[in-house]
Amino acid sequence: MKRLLTGFVLAALFLAESALAQQPAVYKDIPPEYLVQADVIPDFWVSTVEGAYGFLDYQVHKGVVQQYGTTAGGRPMRAVFYGTPRAPKGTTTFSGSLGFHDVRAYLGPDNGKKVYMAMGSVHGGEVEGVVGLVNLISVLETGSDLRGKPWPGITAAAAKLDRIILIPITNVDGRARVPYRMLRNWGPDEHVQEYFNTGGVEDGKLLGYPNCKQYIPLDFSTVVFPGGYPNDAGVNIQHDDFFGHPQPETHALLDLVARERPDLTVNMHTGGHFMEMAREFIEPSLTPAFDEIFRRVQTALTLAKLEATDDVTQEADPSQAQPGVYNLDTAINLNSGALAVLIESPSHAASPAIRHGQHFTHTADDILNAQLIAHQEAMKFLAETGGRVRWTIK
Repeated sequence: MKRLLTGFVLAALFLAESALAQQPAVYKDIPPEYLVQADVIPDFWVSTVEGAYGFLDYQVHKGVVQQYGTTAGGRPMRAVFYGTPRAPKGTTTFSGSLGFHDVRAYLGPDNGKKVYMAMGSVHGGEVEGVVGLVNLISVLETGSDLRGKPWPGITAAAAKLDRIILIPITNVDGRARVPYRMLRNWGPDEHVQEYFNTGGVEDGKLLGYPNCKQYIPLDFSTVVFPGGYPNDAGVNIQHDDFFGHPQPETHALLDLVARERPDLTVNMHTGGHFMEMAREFIEPSLTPAFDEIFRRVQTALTLAKLEATDDVTQEADPSQAQPGVYNLDTAINLNSGALAVLIESPSHAASPAIRHGQHFTHTADDILNAQLIAHQEAMKFLAETGGRVRWTIK
């Protein structure tokens, strides 16, 4: 009976997502052809605020769902917590522990605990990370993703971690603004994906990347559609005013990482031609740890034939990682000591990727597999290497 009831609940969530996908856009000047949904949207593609939060309400039983903040637009920010949190922190600040040359003075007496944190949709038009995190939660709850595919590697790695915090949608304002569940695929043309993410001006033209980052906060009156990058106050929280007047989303997130003191945070974005991990601007002492997690994640993706080539030596070379700039991941690292990494996913709406000299279209299954492989290898890395204390204390 419970399994049957679960099926009914999931069916209701998918119907709610489908109904949302058919609603007209709030911004009437969006070219109507941009709003065309995929002909077939898989049941596992849970990507909207309504779908993700409905899943948390009805399908999370082993974890604990909590609201950890409120957005600039008044929307709840929700996360799922598994395991036992660290005890109250130690005798000094994170900065003080670096000066003392022992991060255990900041982490506290249970510094050996291993804490994993992942978040999706810091940019509201980037929905692939939402799909990945909802399905990751399904694995932690049932052993299988929403396709019914088991992931024993994730289950085994999670069992070796003390604490897991998962945030399916970080920028809830931005995600609520973007009016689709799953777009049709436009082939190599990334214009429509970019329009919904970074914003558009008259006649369907792009505000453009990286030009959109020139305007923080963005004045919504200057664009036809502001995209999913900003919250309702016009701020792209990946590039917030971290040390001045941060947005409520950023404030809540940094408070959360200060309480939880994760060893590793994984920030899931969309924008890569293949799944790729970026080298964020964080503490140099964490470089060896980053190099190792990069090798592990990229090797697993390459072996799954989800990279540009099948050459592990090339695809898993950490010297190839794209360098990041000062951003939210930098702030997370400096606020809590976490190894903060960013992973760019391929998009469901565009296929500019070239694999072995041929255009390669990621299916919805490919994208979900890449998402879950990345989480699996990141969790295994943390479980097997021991976390922040082991990475920087000799």
